[in-house]
Amino acid sequence: MNSVTVRALLVRGMLAGLAAGVLAFVFAYLVGEGPVDAAIAFEEANSHEHGGEELVSRTLQSTAGLATGVLVFGIAIGGIAALAFCFALGRVGRFGARATAALTALAGFLLIYLVPILKYPANPPAVGNPDTIGKRTILFVGMIALSVLLGIAAVLLGRRLAPAWGNWNASIAAGIAFVAVMAVVMAVLPHGDNTPKGFPANDLWEFRLASIGIQAMLWAGFGLLFGFLAERVLEPARGRVSALTA
Repeated sequence: MNSVTVRALLVRGMLAGLAAGVLAFVFAYLVGEGPVDAAIAFEEANSHEHGGEELVSRTLQSTAGLATGVLVFGIAIGGIAALAFCFALGRVGRFGARATAALTALAGFLLIYLVPILKYPANPPAVGNPDTIGKRTILFVGMIALSVLLGIAAVLLGRRLAPAWGNWNASIAAGIAFVAVMAVVMAVLPHGDNTPKGFPANDLWEFRLASIGIQAMLWAGFGLLFGFLAERVLEPARGRVSALTA
């Protein structure tokens, strides 16, 4: 794969991430804003400080602010995932562009989001001690790095075992090894949950479900759209034949 092809895939990955970010923003606005409002109301009801000046209105935060954050995140994730796709294509099995894009998106969702939140689940912005934000951020980012590194190590282990054990058995063994090592990591790392006492469990649960849904929407949208765009780049002749047939 030459540099021109990689550049074309990178651009398309960022565009796919942008489009997936739009879907994630709509989901976040419709599903995620309710639990956030509930968390803010809880904070205001239990705060000892009153009359503070609101620098950014809640309306702006839930519309333009939310859209900016999600779209920028989608573009960044799209570019990174596109580069991962370029590396994975042809190296993780005899998969085409669409299947490799789907596997890349699935791996990204699992390793970058789902596995880390099993240790450090998402909390609404208004929940938690502000003095521990730095510590909690470092722990979460470190968990993401460990998850990605261990995921790559599991793939390499599976490839190493495949000639002797077969692809299926090697994949199962590599998956078990990943789960075992990750369980040890989660047991060793300190906990980061500092949800205040009395916070409604239903609101917290709804926020965490919404957080998972936003990420699932983002990664699924990226995988589907980028697979289509990558196939057009890597297999243009096939795309033209399909168009003529249609």
